[in-house]
Amino acid sequence: MITAAALAGYALLVGAVVPYGLVRAGWPHRAPAVAVLAWQGLSLTFVVAAALAAYHLVFAGRHVHDGLVGLLSACGLTAHPPAESTPAGASDLALLTAPAMIVLFPLAWLVRTAWQARRERRRHAALLAVIGTESAEHGATVVEHRVPAVYCLPGRVRRIVVTRGALEILTAEQLRAVLAHERAHIRGRHHLLQVAAKAFARAFPGLPLARLAREQTALLLEMIADDRALRLHSRDALATAMCEVAAGRAPEAALGAGGRSALIRLRRILAPEAKPRRVTWAGIAAASVTAPFLPLLVTC
Repeated sequence: MITAAALAGYALLVGAVVPYGLVRAGWPHRAPAVAVLAWQGLSLTFVVAAALAAYHLVFAGRHVHDGLVGLLSACGLTAHPPAESTPAGASDLALLTAPAMIVLFPLAWLVRTAWQARRERRRHAALLAVIGTESAEHGATVVEHRVPAVYCLPGRVRRIVVTRGALEILTAEQLRAVLAHERAHIRGRHHLLQVAAKAFARAFPGLPLARLAREQTALLLEMIADDRALRLHSRDALATAMCEVAAGRAPEAALGAGGRSALIRLRRILAPEAKPRRVTWAGIAAASVTAPFLPLLVTC
């Protein structure tokens, strides 16, 4: 019971306390790629801790003294169970439903969310094939629409979409900068991380970690794309282009250069802060990777 309480407390800390501290921290906007990894690590460690807490709670002492080996034995995954443990029976397998559901539920939402996003992208790609015109000059699909907007459609059918309004208002350098931003999304496969964060939020609605992870992941992915674009283009060009296309809304399954996060990103682009030292972000990255394994130490 003590182990279950410790794991439940750890899950509560990760799910409801740590996220607010991470949002208020200053380093995530200076190292967005590492911050995305941190949010993913927190999400994974929450699921592992919650599942293990449920396991120890439902068994209430049975298999607990065997630690992780006892857990695997109860699942029928070890050929040589501990000497003091009892063989897994039907009642044990029934009790494993609760911890198993904590793991399988977000996985099910991940599959469903990925399928829905893929279906939406295909539907939008079919629409673009009708209303859009391919531009070899810009390497994008041009849509006759007055509102300036630039966004990308990731996945197998990769497209960058530019409206006529954007072509008319952006200079050549500004257009190249914003196109580089969209190419960074596609090359980095940012839509996969976005789908994972969205699925986690759907699996655990109301959980602060789930809500904040989804919001912050979307913002941080845009910052990563901004940084990639700034390697080849000026800050003024990208910032001005973002201002011009900020009002344009990208479809649900797409990633756009404008949107609600434009103001935060503009401040970051025009007033850059020093990036964390290599030792600092390396330590944060290592902690994010090992975080999902920390709850397992309690069961060993």
